Amino acid sequence: MKYCTLRDMYASSIVMGCMRIFDKPLEQTEKVMVEAMGAGVNMFDLADVYGAGNSEKVFGVAIRDLGVNRKDYILQTKCGIHKDESGKIVGFDFSKEHIISSVESSLKRLNTEYVDILLLHRPDTLVEPEEVGEAFERLRDDGKVKAFGVSNFSATQMQLFRASGIEIVANQMQFSLGHTALIDAGFNVNMYKDESVTRAGDVLEYSRLRNIPLQAWSPLQYGFFEGVFIGNEKFPVLNAKLAELAEKYNVTTTAIAFAWILRHPAFKQAVTGTTNPQRMKEICAAADVTLTREEWYQLYLATGKILP
Repeated sequence: MKYCTLRDMYASSIVMGCMRIFDKPLEQTEKVMVEAMGAGVNMFDLADVYGAGNSEKVFGVAIRDLGVNRKDYILQTKCGIHKDESGKIVGFDFSKEHIISSVESSLKRLNTEYVDILLLHRPDTLVEPEEVGEAFERLRDDGKVKAFGVSNFSATQMQLFRASGIEIVANQMQFSLGHTALIDAGFNVNMYKDESVTRAGDVLEYSRLRNIPLQAWSPLQYGFFEGVFIGNEKFPVLNAKLAELAEKYNVTTTAIAFAWILRHPAFKQAVTGTTNPQRMKEICAAADVTLTREEWYQLYLATGKILP
């Protein structure tokens, strides 16, 4: 397993995402966690809205049952999204009161006294950075949150926070072979192509300049939750190339897809979504694969992209 530094925390490059554990048997979730930790994973990613809070509850029970020392794992959760009873997103809230109350509720569900990292889930256009700073300071002083970050933020949105004195230790962004918007614009500067449109505000370059690690979510999805590209007949060329490299490195095609993400200098971590113990083991093998520059570009081109 490879590791990166998030402030003063030594975090695994593969992060176990817990969005889908809310309706899974507890025994299955515990098996996935054991498999992950056995492979060197020491970081778990959640959010208050995952399963309407039930993902945090399941994790809290599972980690207690497994008897894992709290100092031996990094716990990351998120807040800021409002959903109605049907699960539809109806707004965002970065007010001081909402951030603090959300964290306190998460701590109860997680059966812990603190979370290591709190991410603001999606940008709130009504945000007052100073108010966010006050919430973070209160949570830090109370020992409830060690560090703070964001998710799905552009470079300018991160800069707005930093200008208010808020330290950002990570930004979680959608990125995969099936969702390459973050890098497309960099290849197509000053061109009349759809790919030349900057959709993330130079977040890659800004993050590297400011030493803010990026975490990839939905590493196997294409589009916006349209489906998985692995083994999908819509992507024959990509899957053929994945299979070729999987054979070379003696891993699965899924591991190669994760290795492609981790080969990018800006992406220090990739968040899994699997609830299958065997698949978790296969994914963790990606941390031991370092694709060559040529292989990385071959995979990018296999998605159907054209370099200028």
